[in-house]
Amino acid sequence: MKRLLAIGEALIDFIPNQKDSKLKDVEGFTRQVGGAPCNVACTTTKLGGQAAMFTQLGNDAFGDLIVETISNIGVSTNYIRRTDEANTALAFVSLTKEGERDFSFYRKPSADMLYQPSNIDAITVTESDMLHFCSVDLVDSPMKQAHKSLINKVKSANGTIIFDPNVRLPLWPSEAECKNAIREFLPSAHILKISDEELSFVTGKKDEKEAIAWLFQGSVEAVIYTKGKEGAEIHFKDGTVISHGGYKVKAIDTTGAGDAFIGALINRLAASDIINPIEALKREGGTMLQFSNIVAAKVTTKYGAIESIPTLDEVQALLDY
Repeated sequence: MKRLLAIGEALIDFIPNQKDSKLKDVEGFTRQVGGAPCNVACTTTKLGGQAAMFTQLGNDAFGDLIVETISNIGVSTNYIRRTDEANTALAFVSLTKEGERDFSFYRKPSADMLYQPSNIDAITVTESDMLHFCSVDLVDSPMKQAHKSLINKVKSANGTIIFDPNVRLPLWPSEAECKNAIREFLPSAHILKISDEELSFVTGKKDEKEAIAWLFQGSVEAVIYTKGKEGAEIHFKDGTVISHGGYKVKAIDTTGAGDAFIGALINRLAASDIINPIEALKREGGTMLQFSNIVAAKVTTKYGAIESIPTLDEVQALLDY
C-alpha cells in the first residue's frame, strides 16, 4: 500500500460542552487531538492505511497526549520533534446548533511553527508516497521552509502532492498574506482539494466554473471540490467531472469533516491497484467519493475530529446497507 506523508500542525482542540454559545460565553471544554494534517493522517491510518506525521510539539502534557493518541492509531511519529522553545498549539472552538464552528488559536508561535527544514533530511521518499499539506503552517516560519523541502523531495521522487488550503484566516496577519501563501504553493500540487466556502477567496472569481478552471495551474491535474452536505466533485484538466451527492445526517460537530473526507480519499488512492493516483481518480473516482462522503458524514455525528473517525468495517457496513 502507498504511504501518506502529512506535514503541518498537530494541536489540541478544546470542544465546548455547550452549543449555540459565543466562545466568550462557553464555560467548559473537552480536549481532543486535532490539526488538519494530523486528522488526515489519522483518518488514512484508521481506515487501514499507512501514514507518517511531520510536525513539532512542545515538551508538555499536550504534546505527550498527541503522540500517544496518534501512535495508538498507528500513525508513524518518527519525524515528530519536541522542543522547549514553544508550547504545543491549542485551538478553542465554539459550536452552533448545526455544528458549525468558530475558532480561537493559541500559537504565537507554537512548537509546530519552529519545525526545521533539516528534519526532512532523514526520510527516504519513493514514487509511491503521497504528500498532504494545508495552509495553516505556511506562515513565514521555519515550518514553511520545511514544507518546501519535503515538497521538493517528493517531486524529485515522482511522488504525488495533495494540497488542501483549509483556510483559517484568524491565524494570518491579513487575508492577503493567506491568499498569497496559498497561491504560492498551489502550483506544486498534483491534486487540490478545496471547499465551496474557499473557492472564491482563493481564486478571486465568483463564477464557479471560472474559479475551478483557474485552479489548474502548474502541476495541478485534478481538483476535488467539496460542497458540504451537497457532496463532492472531482474535476480534471480535460473538463471531465465525477460527482457524488453526499449523505444527509444529523450533524453535531463538523470539526474535521473535511479532513476526514480527504483522509478517506487518500486511503482509497493508497489501496487502489492503479499505481498513478490521477489515473486512479479517473477510473475509480465515483466509488472513492462515495466512500469519502460516508466517512465525512459519519464524523459529523460525533464530537472530536479523531475520536469520531469510523473504522473500515464500519464504513463497509454502511456501503453494504
